[in-house]
Amino acid sequence: MHPHSHSASRSRRPAATDPVAHAHSHAPRPSDRGTSRALIWALALTGGFGVIEAVGGWIAGSLALLSDAGHMFTDTASLGLALLAYWVSRRPPSSRATYGYARAEVLAAFVNALALLALVVFIVIEAVRRLLLPQPVAGGMVLGIASVGLLVNLLSAWMLSRAGNSLNTRSALLHVLSDMLGSVAAIAAGAVIVFTGWTPIDPILSLAVSLLIVRSTWSLLAQSTGVLMEGVPSHLDYETVGRALLRVPGVTAVHDLHVWQMTSDRAALSAHLLIAEPIRWPQTLAAAQVLLADEFHIDHVTLQPTWHQVPPGKRIIPVMPVSIDEKGQFH
Repeated sequence: MHPHSHSASRSRRPAATDPVAHAHSHAPRPSDRGTSRALIWALALTGGFGVIEAVGGWIAGSLALLSDAGHMFTDTASLGLALLAYWVSRRPPSSRATYGYARAEVLAAFVNALALLALVVFIVIEAVRRLLLPQPVAGGMVLGIASVGLLVNLLSAWMLSRAGNSLNTRSALLHVLSDMLGSVAAIAAGAVIVFTGWTPIDPILSLAVSLLIVRSTWSLLAQSTGVLMEGVPSHLDYETVGRALLRVPGVTAVHDLHVWQMTSDRAALSAHLLIAEPIRWPQTLAAAQVLLADEFHIDHVTLQPTWHQVPPGKRIIPVMPVSIDEKGQFH
């Protein structure tokens, strides 16, 4: 059992005698007050105008405006969830959550992506119904309310774009951008109805916006799922990381290599390294840590040296020809 030392101000430097060495970087991020403030303002603006747009859409009989209001209510919920996840993720590690709570932001992004997909399903069903049974739409009211809604969305998107690049913030920004598309569609629908009286444009543009939302949401859903499933980060290649470790002087093979994503912006790695000279393990360890940090930006590393026979069934990545004696020992 190898206890972890988590520090909010410095990395734990593994002692030369540690058989299993852990390299952690828990340095605080830059000030995140801007993120919290941006989420609060976006939440207030979006929620407040969503009520106005819903009432206006109901009176005007516009699906485009109602769907945009639905976007805004979904955005309000997602921004609230993002803000809650942001506060939770700032909590320090504990004996029950040794990695901390940073993954709460990833979970919020996953839930928000699912909410967007559910909203798309509702809009598509309602749009098809409106195409089959056209309803009158007050184009002038739609045009006016949607124009103000676009300004609200632009302001919210501007604030969120300056609030960091975590999955959680990106998911909140994606909600606002998709809502912006809804506002543009509602403006276009209102203008067409005012000048031509052609009401089918309202559900048609709603369908077009839904397709755009699905396209952008799917990648967010896939990325957040990958983090929650502890998959290999998309920007890293498993085999490349293994071969890089094999370039470390003194390492003859790598087995039990695991690379996973702890949060949206932090990767972790653990591995057993078969070493030729146990006495030189401290130097080998230091070189491996520097390589992983410099080449792959992996700052949470757990490496264990072995110099005995590797158990059957273990995944081994050899670096050079290795001789095995009659007892099955590596040399």
